[in-house]
Amino acid sequence: MIEEIILAGGCFWSVQYKLSQLKGVLETKAVYAGGTTDNPTYEQVCSDTTGHAEAVWIRFDNCRLTLLDLLTFFFEIHDASQYHRQGPDIGSQYRSAIFYFTDEQRIIAEKIKEEMQQTKYYRNTRIVTEILPATKFFEAEEYHQHYYKKRGF
Repeated sequence: MIEEIILAGGCFWSVQYKLSQLKGVLETKAVYAGGTTDNPTYEQVCSDTTGHAEAVWIRFDNCRLTLLDLLTFFFEIHDASQYHRQGPDIGSQYRSAIFYFTDEQRIIAEKIKEEMQQTKYYRNTRIVTEILPATKFFEAEEYHQHYYKKRGF
């Protein structure tokens, strides 16, 4: 079965690149999600006034990649204990979030967040990842799409 989910873990360039490498991921798009401004620009999102996070919309085949495996990988590729930042990038647009489309996805997200809290990655910190229903989201500008691939990384 084909599913979709939106994940935010800092700047979408790296997150999109890493997620797109997983077997079972069919498509990814850099998007703005979780905010209140319709059709935001990158500059608006960076102003930290739209409520949007830089995120990645993922379409995947859950017969080849389970949501549990996808979310485990997501928690391993970013620091989910950093509140409204990732490394040097600061602001709510860089927050850690899972935007789910179904109740089943919400349940799995809550379960993996709880399990990851006990791992070596997060044992001594607190995971601050938001788990929220997916609402309207907006595709980021073309120059953000598959940025690393375009740059030869």
